[in-house]
Amino acid sequence: MDVENVKNACPAGASFDGLAAAVLDDRGAMVGWTGTAEDLTGFCAEEVYGRPVQDLVAGLPDDLRGAAQLPESGRVRLRHRSGSTIDVTFRTTKMEGSAKVLVLAAPTHHVADHEQGAALLRALSAQNRITIALHDTALTTVQTNATPDILDGRPVAPGTRLGDVLCAEDAENLEAVLRQVLESGVPVVRRKMQVSWRHDTARQHALSLSAFRLEDAQQRPTGVAALYIDSADDLRARRHLDLAREVAEQVGGSLDVVRTAQDLADVLVPAFGDLAAVDLAHCVFEGEEPSKQLGGGDMGNAALAPATAVWPAGITRGDPVPPYPDHPLLRSFRHGETLVFGLDDFIAMVGDPQVVEYLVPKDAHSVMVAPLHARGLTLGAITAWRCGRSGPFTEDEADLMTQIASRGALAIDNARRYTREHRAAVALQQRLLPPATTDTPAAETAGVYLPAGGGAGTSGDWYDAIALPSFRLALVAGDVVGHGIPASATMGRLRTAIQTLADLELEPDELLTRIADLVQRLAAEAPPGDHDDVGATCLYAVYDPVTRRCAIASAGHPPPVLVRPDGTTEVVAISPGPPLAIGGLPYETTTIDLEPGSVLALYTDGLIEHHDRDIDQGLRRLTDALAASCRPDRPLEETGRALLADLTDRAPRDDATLLLARTRAVPAKNTAHWEIPADPAAVPKAREWITRQLTTWGLPDLLFTTELIASELVTNAIRYGRAPAQLRLIHHNVLVCEVTDSSSTQPRLRRAHTTDEGGRGLFLVAQLAERWGCRHSHNRKTIWSEQPIKHPR
Repeated sequence: MDVENVKNACPAGASFDGLAAAVLDDRGAMVGWTGTAEDLTGFCAEEVYGRPVQDLVAGLPDDLRGAAQLPESGRVRLRHRSGSTIDVTFRTTKMEGSAKVLVLAAPTHHVADHEQGAALLRALSAQNRITIALHDTALTTVQTNATPDILDGRPVAPGTRLGDVLCAEDAENLEAVLRQVLESGVPVVRRKMQVSWRHDTARQHALSLSAFRLEDAQQRPTGVAALYIDSADDLRARRHLDLAREVAEQVGGSLDVVRTAQDLADVLVPAFGDLAAVDLAHCVFEGEEPSKQLGGGDMGNAALAPATAVWPAGITRGDPVPPYPDHPLLRSFRHGETLVFGLDDFIAMVGDPQVVEYLVPKDAHSVMVAPLHARGLTLGAITAWRCGRSGPFTEDEADLMTQIASRGALAIDNARRYTREHRAAVALQQRLLPPATTDTPAAETAGVYLPAGGGAGTSGDWYDAIALPSFRLALVAGDVVGHGIPASATMGRLRTAIQTLADLELEPDELLTRIADLVQRLAAEAPPGDHDDVGATCLYAVYDPVTRRCAIASAGHPPPVLVRPDGTTEVVAISPGPPLAIGGLPYETTTIDLEPGSVLALYTDGLIEHHDRDIDQGLRRLTDALAASCRPDRPLEETGRALLADLTDRAPRDDATLLLARTRAVPAKNTAHWEIPADPAAVPKAREWITRQLTTWGLPDLLFTTELIASELVTNAIRYGRAPAQLRLIHHNVLVCEVTDSSSTQPRLRRAHTTDEGGRGLFLVAQLAERWGCRHSHNRKTIWSEQPIKHPR
């Protein structure tokens, strides 16, 4: 039998590419032999015709020896004409209308490869997440394993094009990729794509495309094989990781409770839900801990996203959240569980249709509520809604929301704890600061203070206006190193020390020297490792309205700015000494003349330091603002607040203080001087001079007491002091009597015994005057007294 007859006798669909075929008669002798059989064994047809098939089998198995009938299939080793053997797998079948048997055989390793390939193809075709499609050169689908459930019940039949399944734009993009593979032969591997079905363009599906070109035996293109792998789970996992990373990056950067809540809501929309709201316990806004049993009525809305959405009346930023009825799911919520509701379940839980309408956004179909639980406290809740065609929330998304809520709650609690400490520090700071405004014969003053924001913490900036004897006024601005309550406490100690030393009427440089010694002692008392955290800068100025002169000294502090009555400004040139924590270097006093109506501005560096400009630029900006704002008809307090608002950032990184002083002067007619001769006879002359001067001023009620005070002070100056000496009277809202001599001896008040001849002078002064004291200057001392002036009603 020739080859063509063997082929015609084979079952329909049998292939002869690589298969050896032989025909056996009813005795098992070979009567047909194909060319592939000759290629396989090396024997030609003439050599095998008429021989039993067992002659070609080496090591014939016992079950085949003497067998009358061949098995349907099996595996044997055939002899090769060269003397070797070949391991083959065979299959037999009876030929129709004849007793003859057709035997098909192929090398076993080829059969194994074919079976494994077929098994692999069957396995791939059975995967519901892997769609295999064979496209011809026109990119028409020739064969696919796509089932109707993949396309929501729509079958994919051979002859279908991508445009029949996908929306036009996605089909065009995908065909461009397949056409490039067909033309270039370069495969595409795991290309990520987003596609939409033609019948549902609103929903996108994530696919991973791999494609390679099909070729015939002559390596001519015959089509493209494409594997479409559903990567929705991978995309969802990647999105969840991206969302978790974004929460970690975006939430917690602020220490403001409301800002942190808004950051949390903004991260969730639209990546997680269509709408999001963050509700917090009312006390959390104030920095306090919430109650253990937190309910809807205890909370207020802190953040909404997106802000442009149309929210129901019951969800309004800043408004209280309506209370929910008691429900088992809400009790689970209080124990930290994230809850997912369909719209019907949510309506059933709320119960009241009016409340549902009051709370549920339009087109919402799914809601997720997660508690904000941190450090054993339930601070509030996150609510996310999905509306319209968005898919419902899933369980794995509930787990993700739990993680997001946990991180968000920790950030909000950090902001709450900071708010509490910041409020305490600000309250302490403000209690330690002086009154905002003062009004003295020397000047009217206005001080303004702005605490740091943005999580920087309150620092130790302060200002002060201290009324001194003889109508003088001390002006102070200082800045303590550090932040928080420790800085405020240090500021309070330094302010108290400066007020105490100011009463001693020390020169500015001497006062700063003593304050520097105090700061060094405070640093030595600080715990180990905190020595460098104790320090401050300070500017101290004393203005005398009689002489119209101001003495200024600086310990590492920015210079004051002077605004003259004509509106011109200048930065006062001073010689700053080291900050107060650094000892060993002297301070220097600078004295300037001030016209009445001038404004002297003292400030801290928070007013001139900004992240986008240097200190010199900030100082020029302050100087220009003072020139534009300091008008005689404008209250200083209003001016100060306007300057602070204009010159500082919305959330400054450092405290800022500003002290404005508009100077006054005591008229020359209200002062009188008399040089005291070094002669005891000068005492009665001093009384006569005082009588004339007080009569001129119209103060007869003070004649007797002033004569006694002046007599005692002049007597002491002549007896114990050194020339030259001077008596001065100053008349304003009080009467000041001063005696100055060139002695540095400190007078001391004591109680004289009955038999003592002296020692009663200062005692009499203390009894007659409202207050008295002594101040020292360069090799001089001044003893002064004050008496109130009783104006006629």
